[in-house]
Amino acid sequence: MAKVLSGAGLRGQVAGKTALSTVGVSGSGLTYRGYDVKDLADKCEFEEVAHLILEGDLPNETQLRDYKASLKSMRGLPQALKDVLERIPSDAHPMDVLRTGCSMLGNLEMEHSFEQQSQVTDRMLACFPSIICYWYRFSHDGVRIDVETDDDSIGAHFLHLLHGKKPSALFEKVMHVSLILYAEHEFNASTFTARVCASTLSDMHSCITGAIGSLRGPLHGGANEAAMELIESFTSPEHAEEEMMGKLARKEKIMGFGHAIYSDSDPRNAIIKHWSEKLSHEVGDTVLYPVSVRCEEVMWREKKLFCNADFFHASAYNFMQIPTKLFTPIFVMSRLTGWAAHVMEQRADNRIIRPSAEYTGEDIREVPAMDERA
Repeated sequence: MAKVLSGAGLRGQVAGKTALSTVGVSGSGLTYRGYDVKDLADKCEFEEVAHLILEGDLPNETQLRDYKASLKSMRGLPQALKDVLERIPSDAHPMDVLRTGCSMLGNLEMEHSFEQQSQVTDRMLACFPSIICYWYRFSHDGVRIDVETDDDSIGAHFLHLLHGKKPSALFEKVMHVSLILYAEHEFNASTFTARVCASTLSDMHSCITGAIGSLRGPLHGGANEAAMELIESFTSPEHAEEEMMGKLARKEKIMGFGHAIYSDSDPRNAIIKHWSEKLSHEVGDTVLYPVSVRCEEVMWREKKLFCNADFFHASAYNFMQIPTKLFTPIFVMSRLTGWAAHVMEQRADNRIIRPSAEYTGEDIREVPAMDERA
């Protein structure tokens, strides 16, 4: 008989092996292929980290230049994909837009062989910002944008498409940091979804579409959106403390705090908090950042709950004038690297992932005649 794993949601159970990242088991709490995420966020651009995760090594100067040039060349969208995006209503969930966009891309540009997996991944990495911004600008502003910018980075490309102008150096830097922090996180729900799909030898687009579907759920993705909804409702730090205490007294769930793996702190939080503060000074904010800090203080004082990576991302994105509904799609633009690398890792040493279940239903019984049924 199969061994029954205890614990809701298989939390704490080892479900496989990976060489891509450590979560909560090293000095920093998070590493990508042996590099501390704090070191990567301080010294690298996102494209360097994407190369590291997908190819196994940090690129040298020539490799990085060539990698960026390759990604730049793949930002355009097929007309058939644009036609689909134009038919998605403005009130659609942006994660559904990305899910549909990824799936449609897989119909138009199929992965015929696993030998194409790196090219297929780079194509998605290059054009996901184009997909979400093309839909957003058409459905909300009524304009058909040119998605092939000459921006040097994926983060700058996204902001350029969204705002119709090149971002400042500070905004581009913060996007690099944000995308690095979200790039990979071991066997979380969406990554495990991608690996399960990969274990059936399915194509890369199907694996990534499935991962997007898992991230779509509010218990996995969307915490930064919920954090934004929370902090923008407060008018001052004092107001924030009063309302937070009320929520705690009513035992309401407050998103953006605590983590399934980390026990004392999320190593990503201090990094994005630092950049949120810098942005607040840059844009002249006097409310949102102080409110966020007070919320952090209250939750730690009252519940010993720390901010996870999502909480200060909310104010950081808001300072860069990113609509709240696009927060989680940015996560997709980043985590695509981790998802795809896990798919590649699964394919390289594959056995189909097929766990057993503990049956809790009726004992064996006979089928009654129709006239004997209640």
